[in-house]
Amino acid sequence: MNVLMVNGSPRINGNTSVALKEMEKVFDKEGVNVETIQIGNMDIRSCIACNTCYKKGECVFDDIVNETAPKFEACDGLVIASPVYYGSANATLVAFLTRLFYSTSFDKTMKVGASVVCARRGGLSATFDELNKFFTISGMPVASSQYWNSIHGREAGQAAEDLEGLQTMRTLAANMTFLMKSIALGKEKYGLPEREEFIRTNFIR
Repeated sequence: MNVLMVNGSPRINGNTSVALKEMEKVFDKEGVNVETIQIGNMDIRSCIACNTCYKKGECVFDDIVNETAPKFEACDGLVIASPVYYGSANATLVAFLTRLFYSTSFDKTMKVGASVVCARRGGLSATFDELNKFFTISGMPVASSQYWNSIHGREAGQAAEDLEGLQTMRTLAANMTFLMKSIALGKEKYGLPEREEFIRTNFIR
């Protein structure tokens, strides 16, 4: 099993990292390979809806998005994590995810997704919902925990004092591991669900 973690915080070793490292402890124990990429402090432009990716098979902007695409395709699970800014994810992360998901044409069905959010106090559930939408539009099962996948902290390292938040991260990693292993067994025995031809209904014709 392979998990790709995307840290959308611009602060290396900040509170978002505390959450991901707590998950990584469980993944290591379960024999799951983990790779983490830190993109929150990168200069990543947003999608311009040029649709060049349909022809080239990759985003027209050749940066970390195209570098990450083969890692995304190869992984069994994807964790995306962000601090909360104005009740929303870091805009750099959103730009990265929008281009990554839109420009990759491979089947994402049954890759397990998990979002993790960190804040001083509020905006966690709104950001959690925002990030989960990338998974649910792609046929990816969403891993849950014992609570919404959130942790609290303001100054760097304070999240390590949120004992419930840390437990939520460990439970999330354990549940995600179970889901990935169960899906692998199911695919081996039953295959993927049969898919109908996609129907697109536009509101204005």
